[in-house]
Formats: sequence, C-alpha cells, structure tokens
Amino acid sequence: MSTLIEELAARSREESKVRAVLKRSLAFDPGTYPPVFPYIEHRLKSDDGEWKRKVYYLVAGLWALHWRDRSNDTGQSLANACWILYWANEQSPSIERRFITLIDADSEQLPYRLRQMVALLKEYEVDFNNLSRDLLSWNHPDKFIQIRWAREFYNQAAEENEETETTNKENTQ
Repeated sequence: MSTLIEELAARSREESKVRAVLKRSLAFDPGTYPPVFPYIEHRLKSDDGEWKRKVYYLVAGLWALHWRDRSNDTGQSLANACWILYWANEQSPSIERRFITLIDADSEQLPYRLRQMVALLKEYEVDFNNLSRDLLSWNHPDKFIQIRWAREFYNQAAEENEETETTNKENTQ
C-alpha cells in the first residue's frame, strides 16, 4: 500500500490542480477545507481520531507547499533539515528560536509553526512520511518526538562546533 505522500505525488502528476488545492488548504484549519476532502478522507478510517485527520491534512498541505520537481523524494527528518538551515545561515539565532518555538508548539499552534518552518526549508529535502509519523505522536505526554528532534538538532550542532574548534586549533599551531 502506498503512503499518503506517494499517492498525492501520483495524483499530482495526473491532475495539475492537486498541489494548488492542497496548498490553499493551509489557509484553513487542517481538515476544514472541503475541496481537499477527495484527496485525504478515503485514507482515514471511521475510528481514526481527530488528531490523525488533522495530521494528514496538515502534512498534505505542507508537502504541496514544499513540493519541487525532483526525482528523489526521500528527504531527511525535519530536525535535520532545520539544523542544515541553521548551519547554512551561520548559526542564526532567529532560526534556532523558530526551531525552539516549533518544538514547544501545542496542537493548536503546530500548523502555523510548521508552515513557517517548511517555508524556510524550501531548498532542503524533507521526508514528509516521517513527518507524518512523528506528528501522530506529537501530543504524547512524554514529548518524546520533541525531545528526539531537539537531540537531533543540538547533537549535530555540537558535533559541527567540535569539528570547527579542532580545525581552528590545527590552523593556529
């Protein structure tokens, strides 16, 4: 069985309006824009919770917002893409603040925060299937997704800083 993202990619190759409709849906609360219903509702079961429904609609819209014609849709985790953006922008404090705000977002704030971050990540591959899986557990009381994202972001930043410091020491000797 194909994933939601694989199905949307296939449908967007057949119907040019798919991505436009999905992008437009981001202007509304996830799951409330009726023109998107034909692309998502058939993937949900009657006993799926409201959060899963919102996640599917949100991720579909984010995928359409981020879409580029590319042959490799594998991408990377959102946290890794954020770290690459952070490093590419010389460890910009504003990018770090946005990342912290994102991982601190509750379910009401999350769609807005994700739209902001995905817009910033336009040049970086993101694995939207992985994002969907992560968001399904976003509201867990242990916040294990948010903690994993923070570890992924900050551990890479620490490793990069260590490499830079080592290189600087070698160059001064």
